[in-house]
Amino acid sequence: MAEPFLLTGWWVPFYGLIGAVLTLPWALPGVVRRGGPRPAAYFNLAMTFLALGHALALLSVVWGKAPVRLEYLWLQAQDLRLTLSLEFSPTTVGAVVVITGMSLLAQLYALGYMEKDWALARFFAMLGVFEGAMCGLALSNSVLLSYALLEMLTVSTYLLVGFWYAQPLVQTAARDAFLIKRVGDLLLLMGVVTLANIAPSLDFQDLAAWAPHANLPPLTATLLGLALIAGPVGKCAQIPLHFWLDEAMEGPNPASIMRNSLVVGCGAYVLIKLQPVLAISTVGVGVLLAIGTVTAIGSSCIALAQIDIKRCLSYTTSANLGLIFVAVALQQNSVALLLLLTHAISKALLFMSSGAVILATSTQNITEMGGLWSRMPATSLAFVVGTTASVSILPLGTFWSSIYASERFWSVAPWAVVLLLLVNTLTTLNLTRLFVRVFLGSRQAKTRRSPEVIWLMSVPMISLIIVNLLSPVILYQLGLLTSVTGSVPTWMFALGLVATSVLGFALAWQYTPRPPQLTCRVILGFPQKDWMGLVDYLSHDLYIERFYRATIVAWVSGLSAAMSKLDRHLVDGFVNLVGVVTLAGGESLKRSVPGQTQYYLLTILFGVMAVFVYEMLTLIH
Repeated sequence: MAEPFLLTGWWVPFYGLIGAVLTLPWALPGVVRRGGPRPAAYFNLAMTFLALGHALALLSVVWGKAPVRLEYLWLQAQDLRLTLSLEFSPTTVGAVVVITGMSLLAQLYALGYMEKDWALARFFAMLGVFEGAMCGLALSNSVLLSYALLEMLTVSTYLLVGFWYAQPLVQTAARDAFLIKRVGDLLLLMGVVTLANIAPSLDFQDLAAWAPHANLPPLTATLLGLALIAGPVGKCAQIPLHFWLDEAMEGPNPASIMRNSLVVGCGAYVLIKLQPVLAISTVGVGVLLAIGTVTAIGSSCIALAQIDIKRCLSYTTSANLGLIFVAVALQQNSVALLLLLTHAISKALLFMSSGAVILATSTQNITEMGGLWSRMPATSLAFVVGTTASVSILPLGTFWSSIYASERFWSVAPWAVVLLLLVNTLTTLNLTRLFVRVFLGSRQAKTRRSPEVIWLMSVPMISLIIVNLLSPVILYQLGLLTSVTGSVPTWMFALGLVATSVLGFALAWQYTPRPPQLTCRVILGFPQKDWMGLVDYLSHDLYIERFYRATIVAWVSGLSAAMSKLDRHLVDGFVNLVGVVTLAGGESLKRSVPGQTQYYLLTILFGVMAVFVYEMLTLIH
C-alpha cells in the first residue's frame, strides 16, 4: 500500500501550480467582474491545504525508512541522458510539510492583510507558483531540476517584489532583485553544465559518491566550486550579492514572510546537497567560509543602523544564513538543516508581527512608532515570542539548535563558536531595540489609533506562537537534538549562549531611548556626532551599491558608450561609404548604356577576346 502511495508523491508540487491556474480567471482583467477576487484566494487555500494533507500522509509513510527515489527520463541523445529525479525521505518530505504549512498560514494572513487590494487574485497566483517551486525543490534529487526550480523562484521573486508596479521604488527593487540573482544563476548554470560533462550523473547521491574520487585539475575544481557557490550566494542574499533582499521589502508583507523564512533558505538547501562536490576544492570551501563569516557579522551590524522595521529583520535573515554557509563549509550539514528549520519558523512569526504593525500604523519607520504594547497585545506577544525564538534564550528552538551547532563547531573549528556567540549578541541587540522602539514608550501620531488586526491575521500569528513554543518538544520528538561528547561540557555552551543573549538584551534596554526621543541618525542612544560616520556606513549597506556603480556599472556603461560611438562613426561611416560609392558607380555607368544592341554585342565580344588571350598566355607559360 505504501509503495503505490509514494508514486503519487510528485503530485505535491503541482497543487500550488494548479491553484495558480485556477486563479487566472480572477487575475486576468475583465474575465470575472462580479464577486471580487476573494474566490481566487479560496482556491489557493484549498489547494495548499490538500498539499499539506498529502505531504503529512507521505511523511507517515517514509518516516524511519530508507529514501525512495523516482526517476523520469527527460532527454536522451547519443551518450547524453538527462533525468528528473525525486527523493522521498524523512528530510525531504519533512521540508515539504514545513513549506506547505507555512504557505497555508501565510496565505491566510495575506487574505486579511490584502483584503482591499484590487489585484488580490494576481498576488495569490504568484504565491501558488512560489509554493509549487519550493515543494519541487525540496523533493528534487537532481541538480538540473533544482536549477530549473531556482529559476522559477527568481521569476516569482521579481513578480512579487514588483507587485505594486506603479511605484518607482518598487520597480527599482524588482529590477535589482532579478538582476542580482541572475548574476548568481548564470554562474550556477555554468557549474551545472560542467558537471553534466565531467560527472557520471546529475543526481545528488551519484555526485556525492563520485566527488571523493574525482580527479579534477586544481583550476577546474576551483572554478567548479566557485560557480556552484555563486547561485546560493545570490539566492541567500550573502555579501556581495545581498542588498536585493532589503530592497525586496518594498513588496507586500505576506510575500516577505515567505521570502525571508523559506525562499532564501532554498538556496542554502541546494548548497547543503552540493556539499560533497564543493569539498573537492579547498579554495571554494575557503571562499564559502569567508562569505558566510563576513555576511554573518556584516549583516548583523547593518541591521542595527536601519530604521525600516522590515529591513531590520531582513538583514538578520542574511546573518543567520551566513551561519548556515559556515556550517556547510565545515561539513556540518545536520547543523545547517537544523538552523534552517528553527530560523524559518521564528522569522515567519517576526514578519507576521511586523506586518500587523505596518498595517495598523501605515508606516515602516520605527522612529514614528511607539507605545503599541497596550494597543496590539496579540501582535506584541507574537513579536516577543518570535524574538525569543530567534535568539539563544532558554527554552525555545534556536537555543537548542545553537547548542547543537556549538558542540559540533567546537570539534572542527572553535572560532566558529565565537562567531555564533557574536551573531547571537548582535541579533538580540537588534531585535530588542526594535521591541523597545515599536512597542514601548509613549504613543506617537501614527500609533495613537492602532487597533489589533482582524482574525484572519491573528489566527496565523497565534498558530506560529504555539509552534515556536512547542519547538523544543518537536525537535526532541524528531530526534534532532542529539548531544556529542567533547572537551567542553554542554552546560558551558548553554551558559555562553544565554550570557550573550542577556548581554544583547541589556545593551539594547539600557541604550535604546523610548519614543519619541530617537532621531534617524542614532543607533541605540549614542551621540550622533560621535557615531555619524559609522551609522552612515552601515545604513548605506557598507556602500557596496556605490562601489558597484563606480566600478562594474561605470565600466559597462563606458564600454557601451564607446561601442555606440564606434558603431555610429566607424561602422556606420563604412556602410555609408559603400552606399555612396555604389550610387556614384551606378550614376556613372548609367550614362555609358545607350540602349543599342550593337554596343552590347561589341562589349561581349571584347570580353570573350580578353578571356581567350588570358587562357592562351597561361598555356604558353
